[in-house]
Amino acid sequence: MNQESVFSQADQSLLQPYALDTRQLEQVFGQIMTHQVDFADLYFQYARAESWSLEEGIVKAGSFSIDQGVGVRTVSGEKTAFAYSDDISFKALENAAHATRAIARQGGNQVAPLLAHKPVFRRDAASHLYLPQDPIASLDASAKVALLEKIERVARSLDTRVTQVMAGLSGEYEVVLVARSDGLMNADIRPLVRLSLQVIVESNGKREQGSAGGGGRFDFSYFDEAVIRNYAEEAVHQAVTNLDAKPAPAGNMTVILGSGWPGILLHEAVGHGLEGDFNRKGSSTFSGRIGERVASKGVTVVDDGTIASRRGSLQMDDEGNATQRTVLIEDGILRGYLQDTMNASLMGVPVTGNARRESYAYLPMPRMTNTMMLNGQYDPQEMISSVKHGIYAANFGGGQVDITSGKFVFSTTEAYMIENGKITHPVKGATLIGNGPDAMTRVSMVGNDMKLDPGVGTCGKEGQHVPVGVGQPTVKIDGITVGGTA
Repeated sequence: MNQESVFSQADQSLLQPYALDTRQLEQVFGQIMTHQVDFADLYFQYARAESWSLEEGIVKAGSFSIDQGVGVRTVSGEKTAFAYSDDISFKALENAAHATRAIARQGGNQVAPLLAHKPVFRRDAASHLYLPQDPIASLDASAKVALLEKIERVARSLDTRVTQVMAGLSGEYEVVLVARSDGLMNADIRPLVRLSLQVIVESNGKREQGSAGGGGRFDFSYFDEAVIRNYAEEAVHQAVTNLDAKPAPAGNMTVILGSGWPGILLHEAVGHGLEGDFNRKGSSTFSGRIGERVASKGVTVVDDGTIASRRGSLQMDDEGNATQRTVLIEDGILRGYLQDTMNASLMGVPVTGNARRESYAYLPMPRMTNTMMLNGQYDPQEMISSVKHGIYAANFGGGQVDITSGKFVFSTTEAYMIENGKITHPVKGATLIGNGPDAMTRVSMVGNDMKLDPGVGTCGKEGQHVPVGVGQPTVKIDGITVGGTA
């Protein structure tokens, strides 16, 4: 389906049923821009979501929801006025315009006006990162239940110690249309699916758990026999490994992070600190440091919203701008931040296509898409061989980060001791404690095995949650504090 078809479908879903057209949108902007404001936009959204969950061999819960509405935003300098309505109508838009234009009374422009007073709407071309399909319709209800039952059977067949299996299946279908007072109009149709699995194993009175899963911007046909088996094997392996794990030691030691999902530490401890709003306000530890060394040589970090079918990818951001590949740190040198329109304008830098919002009921803000560290030159086995005493963190669970200071705490879900250059036994209870920018300067080796996560990430910021991706190669960090239980 080409972009013209996407526009047509968005128009049929979001404008035509409510007798709206570009002429009426021009009138709304005309009301807003009669006041001294820099720019304004309208964000129309239709969203349908479904989820199923299985436990003890029974589908115990399911949900289905439909939501739609429009958000109206007006920006003047650092001030933003916002109103939203689940009623998509010309009257609702006029009421929202009246509410938001009051911002102009609170002070004049602080930057040059970005947008015209009466837009002549133009459509922007879009890339084709994913098909504009409805994943929820790709399987009927009985097939979705059968899929959950199948992954449970496979997980139980892998090890007799598996005592409990919990699985979840979810799908989302979004139609988005953005109209701006500079005349830009863009639309996107966004599919998203996810399959998750958690197993509990028991042996000699000891219980452990493991989890796995993935997804992306496609339909449920992605979850074929091979994918299901891979998730089941990963979850069971993680749980069984922890049955034999010894208490983790504590202290300052070398840590090797595995490839793929361990990039969540990079996302949290470094990525958030590179978002434009924190840096404009000077609250990030990276503020004002463009061109400075903030990481070891060999460390290159990018945010890329243009990777086909990935969970964090978007054909346009939530201001209608095309997403892109943005180099944040290049060979250890800070090159830039992630920007939306407002923060980019106030900082005098280009927009990077990173404006994101949870729904029409929220304001956009600069957010990550797929954030990753790029490949280095080292073989992972060579990296392990270089460590006399340390931890190999193969997988992570939850974590906490202070954006201002960069301090982080992350718990591992699968970790091993490294002794005299060899991985010896699994450990449990290992917690990594450190400072993101400091940890980046302690990177001594970067592997050549960069991998993206399987498609499970959700990022929270100021109460909003959006799907994201992370990735990295194997990374060696000298001197991280490990909180253990030994």
